[in-house]
Amino acid sequence: MTLLAARPSSGAAARREPASRPAPRPAATLRVVAIADADSYVKWAATMLDSVTGIDARMLIVRTPLTVSRAQERAALAGTALAAGEPAARAVSRVTHGGIATRLHALRADVVLIGGRGPFVRLVQREIDRLTDRPVVVTGMPGISIPAQAGAVKYRRHSDLLVVHSLRERRAFAELSRRLAIDVPLGLATLPFARPRERASGGTDLVFAAQAIVPRSPDERQRLADVLVAAAKAHPERRVVIKLRSRAGENETHYEQTPLVDLLRERPDNLVVSYDPMTTALQTAEGLVTIGSTAAIEALAMGVPVIALDEFGVRKTLLNTAFRASGLLGGADDVIARRFRHPDPTWAVDNYFHDAAESTWWTQVTELVEQRRRGTLAPRPVPPPRGGALHTAFERKSVLGNEDRTLSGALALAVGVPLAGAIVRLRRHRHRGAAHSWTDESGDLTVTPALYHDPIRRPR
Repeated sequence: MTLLAARPSSGAAARREPASRPAPRPAATLRVVAIADADSYVKWAATMLDSVTGIDARMLIVRTPLTVSRAQERAALAGTALAAGEPAARAVSRVTHGGIATRLHALRADVVLIGGRGPFVRLVQREIDRLTDRPVVVTGMPGISIPAQAGAVKYRRHSDLLVVHSLRERRAFAELSRRLAIDVPLGLATLPFARPRERASGGTDLVFAAQAIVPRSPDERQRLADVLVAAAKAHPERRVVIKLRSRAGENETHYEQTPLVDLLRERPDNLVVSYDPMTTALQTAEGLVTIGSTAAIEALAMGVPVIALDEFGVRKTLLNTAFRASGLLGGADDVIARRFRHPDPTWAVDNYFHDAAESTWWTQVTELVEQRRRGTLAPRPVPPPRGGALHTAFERKSVLGNEDRTLSGALALAVGVPLAGAIVRLRRHRHRGAAHSWTDESGDLTVTPALYHDPIRRPR
């Protein structure tokens, strides 16, 4: 019997992981395999697996330009069942793109949870489609996903379930799917980071959750750095902790063109940088400051008050419109004075703190597994891209970067990057000012192309 559909073998795509026998497990235990690459998605996938009991959880970390370092991996897995240790050595492994299908077959996956940016998700789904016994495929985003973006749905439209994390997100993605005429089932989950956790009392740190692309302009990033310096100088007896996700030489989901730490002028001794897991940083926090990071939700779940900094405005391009009407918004003066806030209760219920009983995503997954076992689960294969082999090579190269060493990938990249950029700019210009665009601040979704595009090749 053919277990994997054949495909042309060339370069990196031809490499395979060592063959292994299917791993045994109790018949009643579902094996759920997470597949991810970047730090935020590894953390999301690991904590999603950790939110479900009675499963055999595994993780495959795929080698791409965004793949977590070992230190980032430890931080992302901290506090989960996949955390560092002997069990994790068996449960978490790294694979090439070409080895995904072989490993999934060997693991006999019932469910695959894909955590990654849209093009990564689609590339992985093509590998899953090669399996004759296709598992249930679940996808999602790793945090606050307001505004709901067209690409998030388009790239994940062939999954069996798309997970969102708030009542507001569920409404936004349902409306977005309707406008795009895309049928993708939605499942509601509690944001896995938003769990009540014990923390030490009497914390004194102001923890700032940095974001690579918010704000984006060098001038605004300099203003942000100056606010943090001022906050540290205002209270020299208390620390200001800049919580970063990557060290020099490491990557994260988005590319930081202007590193925040490089802009700190006259840095006081009590202004420090931390690479600890966010849960660790929050243990000694008086409050958390961010512009639009999901860390705000993680902090609120631990009882840590928050300032959602609105010094640069509140708009879709800053990815902070989810905090409107939250009671958390504050300016630079509030940060310097440490006037932290707790959320409006009505806002909280609609935004990531809904009743846990409403989070039915795992019930939906088990129902899909039963359909799969009965042979009634409708297939949702990813169709071949328009443009044939050249387009396929471009999609592969744009995700894998230097991990793809094929000539076809290099040629496709040379042709595809300027062409794709021109198409995106044209579409964005055409919709500028229209309803549901990035410049329309009236709603929670956008149907125009993604605002930010990170370089495929990143400087070291």
